[in-house]
Amino acid sequence: MILATGQNNFRRCAFTLIELILVLALLVIITSIAVPAMSRFIRGRALDSEARRLSALMHAAQSRAVSEGMPMMFWVDEKAGAYGLEAETSGQNGDAKAENLTVDSTLQISVLNLGTGAQTTFKNLPAIRFLADGTVDETSPQTLELQDSAGSARWLVETKTRTGYEVNNVAQ
Repeated sequence: MILATGQNNFRRCAFTLIELILVLALLVIITSIAVPAMSRFIRGRALDSEARRLSALMHAAQSRAVSEGMPMMFWVDEKAGAYGLEAETSGQNGDAKAENLTVDSTLQISVLNLGTGAQTTFKNLPAIRFLADGTVDETSPQTLELQDSAGSARWLVETKTRTGYEVNNVAQ
């Protein structure tokens, strides 16, 4: 009798196969709703992170131009998905403080607003020239665009006072 009572208690505490299938079905439904939202969130984080990295390197270029008293070039290689910072007159020894970074593999970088006149270039690539007084050269591009595969974008736009660039969520 004790053994039979123990088995009945065990059966009351256990889940049936139907209950387990229902729980798994609910988990599948919840996951199918959450995954697209999470993927958009992760893509947005990569875009924002890369925009902050670009902005930080631009600030470094501006700071180096002022502190070293010589123009700094912030170049962009759209085809290779790379960008960097180097002194304009690095000479034969090169620039020991030069920076070369690559864009996240899910993103594309573009130089916009090139205009029709002479444009700033460095090693045959579009470039932003930061002058020794901390301003941006007039012939430098006004906008850089970062875009992900879903079409979301962030723009780094030159400020009206030509003292740097700021990140925007909308094109200007």
